Amino acid sequence: MTDRAETGLSADVSNAEPARTAGRMAGFALAMAGGLVLLVLSIVFAVSIGAVAVPAGTVFGIVANKLVPDLYEVTWSRGREAIVWDIRFPRVLLAALVGAGLAAVGAALQAVTRNPLADPHLLGISSGGAFGAILALLHTGMFLGLLTVPLMAFTGALAATILVLGVTRFATATSADRLVLAGVAVSFIVMALANMLIFLGDPRATHTVVFWILGGLGLAQWQHLVFPLVILSVCGAYLWARANDLNAMTIGDETASTLGIPVARFRLTVFVVSALITGVMVAFSGMIGFVGLMIPHIVRFLVGGNYVRVLPASMLVGAIFLIWADVLARTIMSPEDMPIGIVTGLIGGMFFVWLLRSRATQ
Repeated sequence: MTDRAETGLSADVSNAEPARTAGRMAGFALAMAGGLVLLVLSIVFAVSIGAVAVPAGTVFGIVANKLVPDLYEVTWSRGREAIVWDIRFPRVLLAALVGAGLAAVGAALQAVTRNPLADPHLLGISSGGAFGAILALLHTGMFLGLLTVPLMAFTGALAATILVLGVTRFATATSADRLVLAGVAVSFIVMALANMLIFLGDPRATHTVVFWILGGLGLAQWQHLVFPLVILSVCGAYLWARANDLNAMTIGDETASTLGIPVARFRLTVFVVSALITGVMVAFSGMIGFVGLMIPHIVRFLVGGNYVRVLPASMLVGAIFLIWADVLARTIMSPEDMPIGIVTGLIGGMFFVWLLRSRATQ
């Protein structure tokens, strides 16, 4: 009788675990659906807010008519249509893409480095992007038109990534801590060279350089959005497909190795993927800090530590956060356009202090 009862209890427990897992995934799927609705609403209201207010209904009508011609009767001026479709809408979409990309990179780096303070700037990628952009703005000129700065910034970010990988190979620094140190060292070197370019450049053009270094989305254009969209889709899908490997990396290299994960190679792969995402985002938005640091911590508090949930949730929350940070940046001193990096820096700095305090009291 006792054996039969114990067998029944074991069966109940084994049946209950899949049910709990299914319940958690269903709840997460419902939360993500709600988050997507919030993202769409954020996009609509962010487009409507600005120096010239445009009602949300008008925004919806303009966008709908662009997607399906003559769907709604045109009751708005051409000026408002240009503001919504040509200026604000691509800017808001770029904010969403950049926020999602930086948040995903921050989450991935915090896993493979097991460093809760890791973010996209850790690798020196942003510094390389700044170097390329400064070189274009102050020295080479716009020899490729409007694509000059993004392409030069991306080239600089890619060169900084190759330099970090070269330093790690030269110093046989494949562990998490040494990779971080290599990234920090390269970041200091590249930023020193970037500052030298500023010193040697035309002082009259430094305002543009400073605005780009502090981050800004004002130059967003429809034809540019395809690059961050494609890179984020491909690289984000790769990171999500390796979510279980990222879970193992958070426990430790030894545990990951016992599960058959080539730790050093996987860590370097994540670094390269992160560099690709960050380089493209920095190329079109300038240097925007703290998004990759803050968002993954907030998301883990909400959905737990499983990267199957952390990565998509980080991308969603990062997109929403940067949309509203950009709204604040362009309205707080309207009609002046404040660099978005100032807003994220203030919010991120306070979050950083809170994070240090919370870990000190644990």
